[in-house]
Amino acid sequence: MAATQAPSPPMLAPPAVTEEDAARSLDRSRVHSARLGGRRWSLMWLLVGPGILAMLGENDGPSMIAYASDGAQYGLGFFVPFIPLLFAMAYVCQEMCMRVGAVTHRGYGELVLQRFGSVWGWFAAGDLTLTNLVTLGAEFVSIRVGLAYFGLGSGVAVALGLTLVVFTFSGGRYWRWERIVLGMALFNGLFLVAAILVKPHAGAVLDSFDFTPLPGAPVNTLLLLIASTIGATVTPWMIFFQQGASADKGMTPRDIRHGRYDTAVGAVLASIFGIGAVVAGAALLTHGGAGIQGFAGAGFPQALRRVAGAAAGTVFALGLIEAGAVAILTISASTAYAAAECVGVTHSFNTFPRQAALFYAANFGVALTAALVILIPGAPLLSIALNANVLATVLLPVSLVFMVMLANDKGLMGAWANRRSTNVIGIAVVTFVGLCGTAYGIDSFLRAVHVAG
Repeated sequence: MAATQAPSPPMLAPPAVTEEDAARSLDRSRVHSARLGGRRWSLMWLLVGPGILAMLGENDGPSMIAYASDGAQYGLGFFVPFIPLLFAMAYVCQEMCMRVGAVTHRGYGELVLQRFGSVWGWFAAGDLTLTNLVTLGAEFVSIRVGLAYFGLGSGVAVALGLTLVVFTFSGGRYWRWERIVLGMALFNGLFLVAAILVKPHAGAVLDSFDFTPLPGAPVNTLLLLIASTIGATVTPWMIFFQQGASADKGMTPRDIRHGRYDTAVGAVLASIFGIGAVVAGAALLTHGGAGIQGFAGAGFPQALRRVAGAAAGTVFALGLIEAGAVAILTISASTAYAAAECVGVTHSFNTFPRQAALFYAANFGVALTAALVILIPGAPLLSIALNANVLATVLLPVSLVFMVMLANDKGLMGAWANRRSTNVIGIAVVTFVGLCGTAYGIDSFLRAVHVAG
């Protein structure tokens, strides 16, 4: 008698292909075709985006005002070479974000939650949200400063920023969102144009690359300058954004080389444009630069107009509007990625708002909350703007530590885990940022309790 054959287990139906999957597969097919056809420049064009946006998004309004303030108060020495050095550090951090996103296809917040537990996952998201709220408030302030040059007020700044956020929701495709913001980000080059318009002495710019002279400032002020300049180049939102955007773009390990090009180009452009802001600000050094209140009225643009002409002032004002607008879009996106990843719901621009309600609500909500602050009568706008970068520096080391740990996790990364040389540089960056933030915090505390003079 033949043995009775055990019934085979029921076959599970494959998961349905979502609109997000379909949109991403369309983008991937274009990448595949370009790669098979050997179209190198077409392939590069298809894969650029997250790295350039992260770097140029960090050249935000407060950062460019900070750079210009450094130039106006202390000239070109120290800060001109310091900015490229910091963006080189940013490249090391952002390359890890891109690589982890391309290998795992998951965002930073989601991986922290899964690998280190809910406590650390929510702490990272809360850390990011706090920093982003302060920073976004400063972005609306920078738009306000730029618009004030043209006689427009806070209401217009709020309306412009929020309209751009809503406008970028309309595509239902990450590709469209990325191209819109990338097109806007390239206007960060207006700061380089402003630097040219002030007609700097080329020899003085080149001579400044020897890091001298050091700013002649008290220790606390020097620590504040260094901390705020670090916060202008490396921040927690960049980590969340680039890893989330790399996953949302559908990058794979085969794309890592191009992702490195993308991130490197972003770092170089951001360095050049940041130096442009310093050079433009340095034109005010011998015209009372130390006393300019950049966030009172039209501030720096008006000062540049008096010193270097209407064209310089206008270009600088337009640059502030661009810098604030692009930062609002990228920083809000980083908050949306973090919130939706931690809750475990859809987190992609390859969906429409009705399909990813929390993702889009967090994106718009954090921008709206920050925007309302600048409408409060008597709100300390100057304090908000100046402390946004410092807060980012103080809270950054936690995010960097998790980033290095994820990039070293062989269970996640396999052959794409960090090399020893990358770890040495990464740990050095974490240590440097941590020491600078801690030194400023301790010095400020000692002064507050009157232990230090």
